[in-house]
Amino acid sequence: MGKTLTVSYQGKPHYQIEIQQDFHLLPEKLQELGYGTNKVCIIADSNVAALYLDQVKKLLEPVFSFTTTFAFEAGESNKNTDTVGLVYKHLIENQFDRKDLLVALGGGVVGDLTGFAAATYLRGIDFIQIPTSLLAQTDSSIGGKTGVDFQQYKNMVGAFYMPKLVYMNVSVLNTLPKRQFSAGTAELIKHGFIKDPAYTQYILKNSDKIMAQDPQIMEEMIYWSCQIKRDVVERDPKEQGERALLNFGHTIGHAVEKLSDFTLFHGECVALGMAGAAYIAWQFGTLSKEELEKLKSILKSYELPITLSNFSFTAEDILAATKLDKKMESGKIKFILLKSLGESYITKELTDEEILAGIKSILC
Repeated sequence: MGKTLTVSYQGKPHYQIEIQQDFHLLPEKLQELGYGTNKVCIIADSNVAALYLDQVKKLLEPVFSFTTTFAFEAGESNKNTDTVGLVYKHLIENQFDRKDLLVALGGGVVGDLTGFAAATYLRGIDFIQIPTSLLAQTDSSIGGKTGVDFQQYKNMVGAFYMPKLVYMNVSVLNTLPKRQFSAGTAELIKHGFIKDPAYTQYILKNSDKIMAQDPQIMEEMIYWSCQIKRDVVERDPKEQGERALLNFGHTIGHAVEKLSDFTLFHGECVALGMAGAAYIAWQFGTLSKEELEKLKSILKSYELPITLSNFSFTAEDILAATKLDKKMESGKIKFILLKSLGESYITKELTDEEILAGIKSILC
């Protein structure tokens, strides 16, 4: 078992994605990259640190001349410049230089924050991703998007900065709470919706096995999802065009996420955003009623929400929040819509009324 993908950047092979069932190949992969006399800092949040930090540290200590760890309190609310400042302080106090390495051990919050710290410390230090959530394994660890939130604005400060390796241990997903695992499926479902009807059929057919975390099915599903994202980011590494398709569901989703004060998981908000965007596409006539209902059925089969209730904010509040999103361009919202379940496109021509209709379709 185990699979490997190579990701190219600027036309040349740049890093590997390793999909394994444990951590045992990690030291070997780092030695292959030339690490040996360097220092390493493993960064994790409090949840992941309690589960895997000691195990990974023990594996890396024989490879590096000096190993240290930095853990911060789990939660999106700590994905900010204050936490990055504490990372800088830790690295400075331990005399890290540009030849050393940061390791992001955790989900999307840890990966984004560590990548941003790596991109900006001494104007650039190497880092690798060890994603431990389904969302991070199938999406956020791939492609070099790094960043932190600024005040209530999600991912407003960041950089495109590629890792040296992405190492996935699929078995760690067994320790995820069920709701968090379910939320993580939203990003892999998104990959099928925007790019690959065959993958959409695969995740529909195998939803029971995926939710039960069948090891063989999980490995195949993660590999397929990583291929889709890899192909997109290779063609458009800095989101000048096609890569924006990966934001399907995120415009409405990010707005809901902010307004809920991050009490909803990112994947749950993306699912809501996809349902709202699909409704707009149906109103436009590009998506059939049957496809709209199929999309909602797939989301429900993964225990993802398609309607929103028990919050005090309104459709108008959500619309206003979308206009503070980083995907605004020349004063217009860059919105992703579907032509079918497997084909998507970018538009900047939606009116407030059309977006409102999509938002209202998910409110109950």
